[in-house]
Amino acid sequence: MKPEAQKFLWDAADALQRIGQFVAGQTLESYLADIMRRSAVERQFEILGEALNQCCRVEPSIADAIPDLPRIVAFRNMLIHGYSTVDDTLVWEIAATRTADLLARLQRLQKL
Repeated sequence: MKPEAQKFLWDAADALQRIGQFVAGQTLESYLADIMRRSAVERQFEILGEALNQCCRVEPSIADAIPDLPRIVAFRNMLIHGYSTVDDTLVWEIAATRTADLLARLQRLQKL
């Protein structure tokens, strides 16, 4: 794997770890009440989507190893370009329940 692709994978995994830290011990209600936390989680999702998008441009074969890659990039685009219509409950649900498997997959890819 190209070194640049490795860096993008590292950035993506780091963003997922930060998301996990930011939502740990939180409830939907506490998340919704904390604008800084919501902003931090959204920023990490933006980094995640951009890093994976760039990684696949540098190393196209990675795309096959990342389930839902187009949806991840589309989610990033929605957060950036559709910021006025972000569904905070959806962001919470994804952050709280859908990131662990992707993180594990990215960590396995980093070892290749």
